[in-house]
Order: sequence, then C-alpha cells, then structure tokens
Amino acid sequence: MDEQLIRLSVDGTMVEVCKGTRIIDACLQAGVKVPSLCYLKDISDHGSCGICMVEVEGAKRLIRSCQHVVLPNMVIHTHTQRVLQARRLNLELILANHPLTCTQCERNLQCELQSLSRQLGVAGSRFTRTKKHLLPLDETSSALVRDPNACILCNRCVQVCSAMQTVHAISMVNRGLQTKVATFFDEGLGNSVCTNCGQCSLVCPTAAITERDQADEVFAALSDPSLTVVVQTAPAIRVALGEALGLEQGSLVTGKMVSALRALGFDKVFDTQFTADLTIIEEANELLQRMATGRTLPMITSCSPGWIKFIETFYPDQLDHVSTCKSPQQMFGALAKTFYAEKAAVDPRSIRVVSIMPCTAKKFEAGRSEMDSAFDYWRDRMGLSEEERFADVDWALTTRELARMIGRIGLDFTRLPEGLFDDPLGESTGSAALFASSGGVMEAALRTAYEKVSGTLLEEVEFSALRQAQGIRQADIQIGEIKLKVAVANTLANARILLDQIRKGTSEYAFIEVMTCPDGCIGGGGQIRPTNQEVRERRAQAVYTEDRGKPIRKSHENPAIKSLYASFLGEPLGPMSHHLLHTSYTLRDQYR
Repeated sequence: MDEQLIRLSVDGTMVEVCKGTRIIDACLQAGVKVPSLCYLKDISDHGSCGICMVEVEGAKRLIRSCQHVVLPNMVIHTHTQRVLQARRLNLELILANHPLTCTQCERNLQCELQSLSRQLGVAGSRFTRTKKHLLPLDETSSALVRDPNACILCNRCVQVCSAMQTVHAISMVNRGLQTKVATFFDEGLGNSVCTNCGQCSLVCPTAAITERDQADEVFAALSDPSLTVVVQTAPAIRVALGEALGLEQGSLVTGKMVSALRALGFDKVFDTQFTADLTIIEEANELLQRMATGRTLPMITSCSPGWIKFIETFYPDQLDHVSTCKSPQQMFGALAKTFYAEKAAVDPRSIRVVSIMPCTAKKFEAGRSEMDSAFDYWRDRMGLSEEERFADVDWALTTRELARMIGRIGLDFTRLPEGLFDDPLGESTGSAALFASSGGVMEAALRTAYEKVSGTLLEEVEFSALRQAQGIRQADIQIGEIKLKVAVANTLANARILLDQIRKGTSEYAFIEVMTCPDGCIGGGGQIRPTNQEVRERRAQAVYTEDRGKPIRKSHENPAIKSLYASFLGEPLGPMSHHLLHTSYTLRDQYR
C-alpha cells in the first residue's frame, strides 16, 4: 500500500484515505456525513460545537472528528448510542441560549441549527438559559446585519474573515458566558475594516450574520405608478438562482430568471452583462494606454467592490495600480439614468435602478459617494439642486433576496417560460458571461486586447490556464510582438500575496485580476447556500456553457456596444466615457 495512504474502518467499511486527513473527512469518503456546526474544510476546525463526536476503538473518550487526523488501522463508529447521546446533549446546550423564534427568522427552514435539531430529534432544551440579556443588533453596515443573539459561537465567520480574507474585522472576545463575536472596540461592522464581502454570512449556520434585506423597499417601488423601475442581473445570478427554486445546482436559468423578474413587475429587465462588455472595452483600452505611455503597471481590475475597499484600507499606496473603470453594476446605473432615460424620454429622477448581485459588497458600492455621475450629467441640463442628488444604483439585492421575492409571490420557477432581456441594455457576448467566474474578466479582456494590438483574428478564445481551480493563476500571453504576463487571484488572502510582490518591487505582471470571493462571483457572499467547492465547480461549468452558447464571444464585437459609442459615448476613454464610466478611490484608515 502507498505509504501516503492510510487504511481504516468507518462503521465497518474499510476505506483508504490520504495521510493527514481529518476523521470527519475520512468518514465522508466512506459515505458517512458526520454532522457539525463549526467545521469548514481547510478553513475552520474550531471544534466548539461538539456535534461531530465519534467513537474510536481504544480511545478513552469520544473524539471531535474535525480536530483529529486518521491513524493506521483506526476503527471508527459514528452513530453508537454513546455518540448520539453526546451530540444531542451538546445540541441542547447550544439551544438553551438560542432564541427559538424560527418563524420570525430569515433563515427559517434554511438554518443548519434547525436542520440538525430535526436530524437528531431534538425539539428543545432541558437546560436553563444562562445568557439573561439580549444584545443589540449591529446595523452599522450598509451591507450586513449582525444579530449576536443568534450566534452559536461556531467561529466560522471569524476564521473566514481571518484565514480566507486576511481582513480580521471580527474576532472572539471576552470569556465564559460573556464570549461573543465582535469588531474592534465593538464599534460595529460599518465602523471597522470589514470589506462587506459577505463570506461570513455565507458560512454562518444561523442568522447571526445576514445581508441587509432591501426586498420590501423594492416591492414598494414596484407598486408606485410614478416610478420606472428597471433591473439588471449579474452574470453569476443565472447559474445559482435555480438552486433555491427547485433546480439542480449549477443550472443555467437565464430565461426563467428574466420571466420571473417580469412577473415581479419590473418595467424593464436589462442585463449587467451588457455593461460587462462595456467594462472590457474601457479596461482593455486603459491597459494598452498604460503600456504605451509608461503609466503604472501592473494594472489591476476594479470590478469587485470588496477588493476595492480592501486595497483602499490595507494598501492605499498602491491605488494607482487599480483600473479607474467602474464595475459593470455602476456603469449600468450611470447609463440607465442618462442614455436610457434620454432614449426612453423618462425623467431620470423617476427611474429606480435595482441590481441583482451575487455580492453583499455591491450594497456598499451602490451607496458610495463617488457613484452618482448621472446626477452630475443632468445637473446643469435640468437645473437640479444639490438637494435633488440621486445615486446611479438605488438598490442592490443578493441572489438570496431575489429567491425570497420570487417565493413570496408564489411563482413556480421551474415552469416559467424562457424570457428575453429588453433592449437597448440587454445584449451581451460570451466574454461578459465569464465575469461570473474567477479569471473571466482577464480572459474577456485578453480576447479584446489581442485583436486590438495584433490586428489579427483570435481563433482560440478560451484561455485554459486562467480556468484552473487555483487561488492564484498566471499565464504568459503572446500578443503580436508583446509578451504579456498576467495573474488572477481570488480571495483577499491571495490578493495580499500579489500586492506584497508589487510593494517589494518583485512583481512580473502587467495585468492582474482580483476577485474577493473564492472562485469569483459564483462563490459570492450573496449566493445561494450551500456554496462549497463542488457547487462552485458546477456553477463555473454553467458559466462556460453560456459563453460557448453565445453567437458573439468577444466584447468589442457586441453591436449594441458599438451603437452606444457611436450615438452617445463617443470613444473609449473619451470625455463622456471618463465622466460616466470611470471613478477614483478613497484612502481609508485601517486603524480607525
């Protein structure tokens, strides 16, 4: 037998696993899913919940399977009477201090604590509550809401924030009954270094951290006849939404999603992929301009708002490296209230722009003071006062919020017809679809940059090196006589590695893509739960399927984009494009 493989028994089944495998993962390979509330593979093995107990022959006591690795010839029992009693006891201890207000909770029927209680047959707790006073909600963030009373101290959020993102916005504080998750000086997420990525809300087993729900505000706008409410949908939504509405993980539901949005009452259903194509045109031209004029390189993409707040906070000295392009969400908002308003002869003050995003940080981005260029466009033209100032994007909803809205009106999503996006902001290419997955922005930009520089047709449009399942990917791309070294990073921990190289002067790259979340937007903090590696892989394949199914796969060939430049924007990086599609960034104090 390979010395790197260990043979052991799980409930009578012999299995071989790699040396160093944790018992909980070895059991899964043997076909037994050991329950846990605190374990996250490769991220958190806090062991605080005590639910993953197993019995190992020869051991004096039960073992927390998330904290111990396998040994040769180990004999494991996962559901003896002793094990089941211990799990139930530990679960009751957790429930003793948990608010049992399930019908009022956003996570009702989608709560891991609730599901585990049903699995273990625990209807309540025999123990007296030891936490006598409720703690106040943390509503300081524009993106997330924290309810410390629903927290079970599993440590998942803390570990994701520190290990995956290296932000350390939250941590365990105090001891004993006073232990809680808190920010620095307990000032709240909105007053911390939090990047609003939402990975904490994605892994939280209860409703201790959730997105700030804005669905009621959107429903109110939809019922107001004086308003024109338009919606844009990010690329990653269509490969995840179906998971919450009765379809398999990774289902591509573009047409059904459009029909659902129409049923909700939106006046126009547009596509963020339209402005993703636009982003590529502006970003590719900016890269080539930087290379031609000797401006700051490497240039780093700017589509991910969690990443932008991260570099503003922790690496403000490197902001010159970041592309000045707005994200597709914000480009769309600016165009919807200028170009579309003019074309449709609608007062921009009556237009409400709703974004459906896989990302909680998009809520923060929509509220940034820099994101109101449509008002500046109209101020002199309409004689508007400062009191009338409006944002380009009014609300950014997560995939989860949209799923709840669809459920609220009783739609049978699986039976909806295949709808089509509206013109003129609904036409997109395969390149735009790639924005959903890590490496996609880079790949899309290279498709355009290659043909612009070389003047020749790019026959093979897929860059396989940028599609590898790695935290940091790199490739050498030959464009005519230019050899372009590029890199792709997903998660802020990996972004930090590339930024440290730049700071040390050792970076070899000309162009870098950074996405805040694992595997990009398909793993965004606002996506449908669960979002693990297997689910993200299925979503990524759906993204590549949409790319391959598009009749046009290069952003610069999008006829609607060509028409937009001809009739409104002028030229890439021109005065109108600069005003509406580009922005600047904010220096933030990480020690605030």
